[in-house]
Order: sequence, then structure tokens, then C-alpha cells
Amino acid sequence: MAQQSAIDPSWQTRLDAEFAAPYMRELREYLATRKAQSAVIFPHSSNWFKAFSLTPFDQVKVVILGQDPYHGPGQAQGLSFSVPEGVRVPPSLLNMYKEIDSDLNDGEPKMAAARNGCLIPWAEQGVFLLNSVLTVENGQAASHQGRGWETFTDNVIRQLSDERDDLVFLLWGSYAQKKGQVIDEKRHHVLTAPHPSPLSAHRGFMGCRHFSKTNQWLQEHGQAPIDWFDVR
Repeated sequence: MAQQSAIDPSWQTRLDAEFAAPYMRELREYLATRKAQSAVIFPHSSNWFKAFSLTPFDQVKVVILGQDPYHGPGQAQGLSFSVPEGVRVPPSLLNMYKEIDSDLNDGEPKMAAARNGCLIPWAEQGVFLLNSVLTVENGQAASHQGRGWETFTDNVIRQLSDERDDLVFLLWGSYAQKKGQVIDEKRHHVLTAPHPSPLSAHRGFMGCRHFSKTNQWLQEHGQAPIDWFDVR
């Protein structure tokens, strides 16, 4: 894929074998066919691997696992849960903001009042914002599931689990938790909760305190905490 040039070299060396695998060749062919058929694919191809560009392999501290990119125009930017500056904060991210306020800000609505949902500052601090599937078609949720991206991201998670130590994995919802079964929980800290979607957040995401728990783990293991209030 031409977009590999955006990937940080620390990832590139680990993913070369994946890009050369038959399943990725089939995925490339599928995406090329859909484009030829005038399908509108999100995010833009230059952002398919944005998470791998902003968060080098050896700088990952936290993994937040999403499912699919947003399928509305202008929303997806290659980072799970994140949207570009100036785009309305989506409901799931807004619930994440509310939980940050409750967990770290004594309930003050600092994050809930935020106008932007761009999480690039998180990625730059070591929060790896990975979707399971890296593309989607306009207005068609989950339209690129089962085409090969899941194999790719399973192998990414497996490499992080096998080659790094003391990472925090935030697995929200049954989909993320099932995908996270490849994680070695003896080497890493895995936190689970319902998905922050308005349909499920009230079942235990709100009040999970994952943001403070993540920072506590990082500090206990000699790493700087994440500034969760740093968004743009």
C-alpha cells in the first residue's frame, strides 16, 4: 500500500511481512475495486495508518482499541474515537470526556464542554488509538469488516503484547474484549468496561475510572502519566 511511507520506521520493520502477506494483497485489491466502483472510503488513504505514524512502537504506553472508523463525512482520521478539529464531538467520545471529568476533575465539566475531539495529543503521548478495521464506506457502518484488516490488527496487538511489557490495554465493549484475548495479561494491565456508546455507557463505563487507573499503573511502572485533558 502506498500509504506505508507514513508509518514510523519502528512499526515499518515489524509490519513489512504483514504487507507482503496474501491476505493484504487481497485487501489491497478489494479496496482498489471499491474505489474504481466510485465507493467513498473513509478515512482518506493518507490517514489509514495514522496511528502508526504518530505513536512509534517503542513509545506505546496505552492501547485504546476501537472497532471501525466513523462513517460520516469528515469524521474519520485514522485514530480510534478521534475526529479532526472543528468536527462535532461524537457521542461515545463525549461520554469518554464526561468520564475523564468525573474521574480526574472532580466532576467539573471541563472536558464535557470541549468543542473538539481531536486526540492527536494523546497519540503523541503514547496512547495507541487503534481501530480493528481501518477503513469504512460512507454511511455504511462495518462495511469493510471481514476483508483482512482484522488479521492485520490482531497481529499488531500480538506484537505489542509479545515484544513490550507493562502496557495498559483499554478494552471497551465485547468486541474489543474478544479481540484482546491475544494479550498476555501476565505482562500487561488489561482494563475492561462496557463501550462508551450512549447505548451501553450507563452499564459500567461511566464510573470505571480507567483514566486514573491507567495513570496510576504508568506511574507505578516508572512512566509519565497521560495528560487526558490535552485534546485539540
